[in-house]
Amino acid sequence: MIEQGNPAPAFTLSDESGQPVSLADHAGQWVLFWWYPKASTPG
Repeated sequence: MIEQGNPAPAFTLSDESGQPVSLADHAGQWVLFWWYPKASTPG
């Protein structure tokens, strides 16, 4: 688990169009991570 205040690890994910987006693409900018549990699952 990443501790609060530590930098996020480098990663690349696909956007809604299937294009790769990496955390490095936003270096020097504020980035907000927003996630939630899959529908109909506990959590």
